[in-house]
Amino acid sequence: MIERVPVLTIAGSDSSGGAGIQADLKTMTVLQVYGMSVITALTAQNTMGVREILPVSADFLWQQLCTVCEDIPPKAVKIGMIASAEQVQVICRILSQYAFSYVVVDPVMVATSGATLTQQETIAAMREQLFPLATLITPNLAEAEVLLGKPVQAVSEMEQAAKQLAKQYHTAVLIKGGHLTADAVDVLYDGTQGYQFKGKRIQTKNTHGTGCTLSSAIAAKLAVGCTLQESIWQAKKYVSSCMQAGLQLGHGNGPLCHNVGKESIE
Repeated sequence: MIERVPVLTIAGSDSSGGAGIQADLKTMTVLQVYGMSVITALTAQNTMGVREILPVSADFLWQQLCTVCEDIPPKAVKIGMIASAEQVQVICRILSQYAFSYVVVDPVMVATSGATLTQQETIAAMREQLFPLATLITPNLAEAEVLLGKPVQAVSEMEQAAKQLAKQYHTAVLIKGGHLTADAVDVLYDGTQGYQFKGKRIQTKNTHGTGCTLSSAIAAKLAVGCTLQESIWQAKKYVSSCMQAGLQLGHGNGPLCHNVGKESIE
């Protein structure tokens, strides 16, 4: 008999397959958990940008969540793009009702292409209602700046930002450094202590879906019993492997190669 730990992604659908629900499910499959999905919005997008967004109604979002959780309650939940403040309320209801072991929130606000994905009232609802229910939030530099209202331009500022956000929302915070330094540095503050995760910089424009992939990989690793630090290290290694594979698709910021060989992620 094969056993797989169920993990749920709540996010938007990417029609080009590189980010959102599609990236999450690919990641979860490779990392050998059972991926399930609840869709917040349909998007018409490709490697060059987001053309259109069609949000799911709050009522239908609730029906998706209840239907999944009543039958196969997930061990961990990854939350990505949220299309409205009403959706935030629905998601918080299900989180409170089921008290999942792990909740990883990737506060998606801006796409890799630069398109704005989240309205201000939705961001406000996430800050007030969702973040305090999370095990971990994973903002990139641009998202951290939105949440803090000031620029974050050095590793020392990332450390201060992670600590400030962790104390504000009573959750662990991982700030993704992206292109900030020569090394790819991410900074975690877990509520009591800070950590740096350094990785080799990979020169590529094909970074579409890296944030989605990282957060879903962290959720998958937490679900199978890894510590928060271990989950981040292994997720970061997986994302690097996906980028190093050198997949070339599309005319813009291309997607990662999620189905890398097993030997490259162990």
